[in-house]
Amino acid sequence: MTAAIEILNVEKRFGNVGIIHGLNLSVAQGERHAVIGPNGAGKSTTFNLISGHIAPTSGEIRLNGDVISGLRPFEINRRGLSRSFQVTNVFARMTVWENVRCAVLWATGHRYAFWKNVDDLPEVRQRTAEILDDINLLHRREVPAGLLTYAEQRELEIGITIAGGADVIMLDEPTAGMSHAETERAVALIRRLTEGRTLVIVEHDMSVVFGLADRISVLVYGHIIASGTPDEIRGNPKVREAYLGEEAH
Repeated sequence: MTAAIEILNVEKRFGNVGIIHGLNLSVAQGERHAVIGPNGAGKSTTFNLISGHIAPTSGEIRLNGDVISGLRPFEINRRGLSRSFQVTNVFARMTVWENVRCAVLWATGHRYAFWKNVDDLPEVRQRTAEILDDINLLHRREVPAGLLTYAEQRELEIGITIAGGADVIMLDEPTAGMSHAETERAVALIRRLTEGRTLVIVEHDMSVVFGLADRISVLVYGHIIASGTPDEIRGNPKVREAYLGEEAH
């Protein structure tokens, strides 16, 4: 079966500074794959390479078998990949409903046109309502996104990410800054919304990683030192030494 994401011998340098070194990673279709590693390991750079926000210095990145390295972010998104960011990235002055509707409009084939009334598009209304119901924010539909709690804004961002209908979802530290109860709710939401899709997640909370991921890759100084199931990673002495420490127990 063709991998959802393949990273083949990718290097990334900023001037004379090498960040990613001969990176190889394969994520199977339908898999929940976590990328972990210490601060400065290159996790966000890897996400930016895959999603097209930066281009690799060398090497190749494939999405469902097609080469995407060098494409712009919107071109990669249209091929079926959507991502969130470490910093919450919503339209603060727009309502919760309008934030999700913007993503739904493009996914349903509608383009921006001043003579169209978006309120006259029943399929858009229905899909927007379904997503808001899925992320438990339908009752907050008329609230400006900037007035949501932090956890609600993260939930909204996940809703926007899946609204485009992408089959590969990338989430960058989706539970960062959340309380234990908020984290549990977010993990349940992510598990439910990514059912049947490919998920790649960067996350520092090891309870989230080991509870959610089918496979885990450990990134240290720009290259993968281990990939495997949660049990394999938990028992890998190189991983414990490089990153997990006592948290692995």
